[in-house]
Amino acid sequence: MKNSEALKGRIHSVESFGTVDGPGIRFVVFFQGCPMRCKFCHNPDTWNPKAGEEKTAGELLAEYDRNKEFYKNGGLTATGGEPLLQLEFLTELFTKAKEKGINTCLDTSGACYSEEKKAEYKRLFGVTDIVLLDIKHSDEEEHIKLTGMSGKNNLMFLKAMEESNVPFILRHVIVPGITFNKKNLYNLGLIAGKFKNLKGIDVLPYHDMGIKKYEALGLDYPLKGVKPLTKADAQGARAVILSGVRAAVNAEKQE
Repeated sequence: MKNSEALKGRIHSVESFGTVDGPGIRFVVFFQGCPMRCKFCHNPDTWNPKAGEEKTAGELLAEYDRNKEFYKNGGLTATGGEPLLQLEFLTELFTKAKEKGINTCLDTSGACYSEEKKAEYKRLFGVTDIVLLDIKHSDEEEHIKLTGMSGKNNLMFLKAMEESNVPFILRHVIVPGITFNKKNLYNLGLIAGKFKNLKGIDVLPYHDMGIKKYEALGLDYPLKGVKPLTKADAQGARAVILSGVRAAVNAEKQE
């Protein structure tokens, strides 16, 4: 590892009082850079890995300390973009956070995982309290269409998390006509339910609030005409995923 004083990460922005990125009120760090090009992404301004502002872990934790009284039942969340693109810096940030007794949460797709870096990921898992794992699609072919990347690394990341006993909450964006499909939702539950470190299911209904960002960046919005998902449909989708989880757990018990 590089000299921690010199190690810097590229950061898109921070949010002082996040309430949807892990338990409690949290200091949320948005990492710059993402290898995926998800059609429903509402943060295309985080894609470019060379953009953003360079900051050290110490600088970010100094920002955390300004409002630390509010984070007693929360902590720090790394999101993006994709934090795993900056694995060394992410590990540095979480290590320093744990030294200060701060709860650490990682919001990721797991897409950057590789077996070649298994030891490095194990170090990260050692300072990670919980992961919000955003699995984009349960079908490999559809995953590639949706994100531009295979979903195989995501599943390897999931297996590595289980080996290190890191709890995770499954996150899934429900998009009409793409992921809002009973078969695929059920299969997603079957996948997640096989892992003993699954602690919850967080369904995120698709919204189109990112359109203005695409326009500002001169990008075509991939999902023009797709209407936001209703809360009722999101609840129904979650129930289907949960039925798949239960089926996987019951199958495991019978073996």
